[in-house]
Amino acid sequence: MIDHILLDLIGALRDAFEGALLEQQAVEERFQVDVFLGDLSFETSYSLPGERSPARVRADVTLDWPTWSQSAYRSWSIGEPPSEPPELIVELAFRLQRLAETPDTPKVLAVLDEEGPELGAERLERAAPTLEQTFERTGETVSSLEVAYQGAVRLEESLLEDPSRLDEQIADLARWAASALVRLTDLELPFLPPEEDSEHA
Repeated sequence: MIDHILLDLIGALRDAFEGALLEQQAVEERFQVDVFLGDLSFETSYSLPGERSPARVRADVTLDWPTWSQSAYRSWSIGEPPSEPPELIVELAFRLQRLAETPDTPKVLAVLDEEGPELGAERLERAAPTLEQTFERTGETVSSLEVAYQGAVRLEESLLEDPSRLDEQIADLARWAASALVRLTDLELPFLPPEEDSEHA
């Protein structure tokens, strides 16, 4: 049985991103269990309103709940203080996809913050960007660029007792993501037409 704190945080995340007027991507929400290790992960994707499918620019959010965090949380819930407080691993990745040419990475990074907002007691840190290229049957080269922000939220006892104390920070994260999506969408980058349009061209 999944302890409620993770579900509470997932619910707060959904409410915050919808409150920031972002749209969830169709069939892009996944709740996964590693059957060998027991780790849990939740993944979802959001884009600005009006984006076609697939969105040119989107934000992918991942929450990882390791097995040891679940064990620590259960120990705390039965009155046995754990040696280490449980942690929730958070990643928010901005993905630009279906680019017609290799993007100007410094130009993209220039509109993104060097650090993400505070979540828990620490800020999310920006990782090195990732560039992907796909060679399609049509002969086109399709590029994608991803910039991820990562961090761990230590769930100290005050947060374990009242997870809603993170709600305002999660709302700040959602508003920050919406602002970053606007800045990325405003960049003059060469995108390929949506897949459904290109098929009928």
